[in-house]
Amino acid sequence: MQNAVKVLIVEDEPHALMGLAELISGWGYRTETARDGIEGWEKALAWNPAIVVTDLKMPRLDGIGLLTKLVEEGSGLNANLAVVVLTAMGSIELAVAAMKLGAYDFLQKPVDATRLRTILVNATRQRETEIELEVARRRLRETGVLGGLVGNSVSMRRIFGLIEQIAPSNVSVLITGESGTGKELVARTLHELSPRKPRPFVAVNCAAIPETLIESEIFGHEKGAFTGAVERRAGCFELASGGTLLLDELAEMPVGTQAKLLRVLEERKLRRLGARTEQEIDVRVLASTNHDPEKAIAQGHLRPDVYYRLNVFHIAMPPLREHLEDLPPMVEAMVGEMNLKHGRRVSGVASSMLDRMMAYDWPGNARELRNTVERAVVLCLDGAPLDAGHLPPGFGKGQIPAAQAFDASVVPVRVGSTVDEAERLLIVRTLEATGQNKTRASEILGVSLKTLHNKLKEYSQIPDDHQG
Repeated sequence: MQNAVKVLIVEDEPHALMGLAELISGWGYRTETARDGIEGWEKALAWNPAIVVTDLKMPRLDGIGLLTKLVEEGSGLNANLAVVVLTAMGSIELAVAAMKLGAYDFLQKPVDATRLRTILVNATRQRETEIELEVARRRLRETGVLGGLVGNSVSMRRIFGLIEQIAPSNVSVLITGESGTGKELVARTLHELSPRKPRPFVAVNCAAIPETLIESEIFGHEKGAFTGAVERRAGCFELASGGTLLLDELAEMPVGTQAKLLRVLEERKLRRLGARTEQEIDVRVLASTNHDPEKAIAQGHLRPDVYYRLNVFHIAMPPLREHLEDLPPMVEAMVGEMNLKHGRRVSGVASSMLDRMMAYDWPGNARELRNTVERAVVLCLDGAPLDAGHLPPGFGKGQIPAAQAFDASVVPVRVGSTVDEAERLLIVRTLEATGQNKTRASEILGVSLKTLHNKLKEYSQIPDDHQG
């Protein structure tokens, strides 16, 4: 027990305190106990635990007060101290507040032993994660790179700082930004710099799954649960067990499915479609959307309770046009990546190409930049640098600035046209202007990607002589 991880348990109910101490000691941890926040603070200073498990409601100093002191005044404590809060049913708001203050995780009473043990194991891994995080910080200081993200601008440095702060914890994060800004890269970086790194990272695009299948994809199903369910299938939560799940394009998830998702998030249990029993889950859930969450809520596309549950921390990714000073190092990093991917030896990027790139608005953001660089690397001769001649034909001509709304006046709608005909023409012209980029077109038109796909499917069923 000399090298065992030290766990301080703070609980004012004697039987619960004794039971937790016996349980945690039985798992090989060294334990110490305290009966309220004041005693817990004193024991923490004297004993320097690696983990603190504390109740929220206690006399003298409650769990929130203790957590605040540990975070703000505990400079001499373990640098990787993890605080786990215990909360009664119906006190989720308090638990979320504790997470925002710096708690590692929370657990509802009565305490589920399996869930508690999982939390303690994950919290213990923080020590290894902190070493990796320090290496990442050093690389960031030297090169402006954090995970797969690159940048030295003020906005990107601010995002890097937030990622460093929250990656080792278990908190949910909402990532917003235009399509192609790197939202999934942020999620992957959060996973890579967390104790969950050895476990799976699973990303599911809620906009790309038919509404009839999305619950099966996310929660899984039993054999015979519905027509076509010929065998049992694990959902995304199970596939990400012990790791991280990214719900991409959250606002595209059907509202009914969001209600079931909320229950899973709050109870940490799920039931496959057609199953009779529930199972425990241990997954960190991240979410992303290219919509304004407040507008999505107002339009009824996003449930407020799901938004507030996932939006413990918010990372807003800026469009590339707003931090073009990061473009040169991004291109340099991408060239190195593409050299490895395609077995090439491109030697750099000529100023003529960078100048053209810096003058472009990049409506497709970093994703469009990556595709442009990959194309150029494939075309370039080994040993030579990329130059303006490697850019796509017509590069930068006829672009629609992303910050500028689509000008409906350029769409010729004849007098006497129906609203449906005008709508169809606007959609078709917008797709033409964006080079058939449906994601960009949906943003310009102010509709969801799913709505755009449905409209196009509807138009494909209209005979040509009725299409205007």
